[in-house]
Amino acid sequence: MRIFVAGATGAIGRELVPLLISKGHEVTGSTRSAVKAEIIRRMGAQAVVADGLDYVATARAMRSTKPDVVIDEMTDLGGATDLRHFDRAFATTNRLRTEGTDILLAAAREVGAKRFIAQSYCGWTFGRGGAAVKTESDPLDENPPREFRNTLEAIRYLERTVTASSAPIGIVLRYGSFYGENTGVLSPVMIDQLHKRRMPLVGDGGGYWSFIHVADAAAATVAAIDRGRPGSVYNIVDDDPAAVRDWLPLLAALVSAKPPRHLPAWIGRLLAGEHMVAMMTEVRSGSNEKAKRELGWRPAHPSWRDGFAQVLRQSARSAA
Repeated sequence: MRIFVAGATGAIGRELVPLLISKGHEVTGSTRSAVKAEIIRRMGAQAVVADGLDYVATARAMRSTKPDVVIDEMTDLGGATDLRHFDRAFATTNRLRTEGTDILLAAAREVGAKRFIAQSYCGWTFGRGGAAVKTESDPLDENPPREFRNTLEAIRYLERTVTASSAPIGIVLRYGSFYGENTGVLSPVMIDQLHKRRMPLVGDGGGYWSFIHVADAAAATVAAIDRGRPGSVYNIVDDDPAAVRDWLPLLAALVSAKPPRHLPAWIGRLLAGEHMVAMMTEVRSGSNEKAKRELGWRPAHPSWRDGFAQVLRQSARSAA
């Protein structure tokens, strides 16, 4: 099949493009940067330079390749480090989730693409009450902290728009929190924050997170091409949802940092805001049972506990 990957040089794209090629697909990857286009070519794909917020450029790129499947992995997370101002940090990503989704979907429809698979998120987006582990049928947060509101509304828009599409068929993948070599929670920035003890354990640390290795996220995306059901949403996460009080101290130990400081929730609200306290104490994780059942997918890294350690060992070998 001819497959168009928008955002092909991001964390998932760098895993996804080579995997698609290994399966025999003809892949075109898009990026906003002419410099990054060379990364796509080195992966073995055709590269196009197109801003995901520019309909003319996106439609031109799509017409030149006439894909059967379009995969939307567009984000702008490079500068999303100041999470105290969450919606501001995710402002461009939220435009990609709204305007960018409309543009990409319209271009895909114009060239007759059959499937459209879009990246969403599984984690703090769920309602904060009830069970620690949520399914795709559980509602998203109806009353999120103020700093989450714009971002959550952009996620709702993407999911609503994509799952409503029948031509092309729309499928949404809610990826958990990424990790991989120099990626996500194992990025140099995160590790530096742990060493400087700038990632405190707030309150009871009872918020639950879901993690996913980027290679497993890419494998689930490939599975969704053939097996994803029209209009469906899938949580793409590992088998081991984890409370912050469990994963944060273990991660600090794995990177040889001192244990995280502990802050009472009221101090956390003053220093970082209600939304950061919620991420530490109230958020809910996701179940991957539907993805395993319908996509025939299993994470090769079923638990972040072993996955974090494995990636850090690989990183140490690469550095050596």
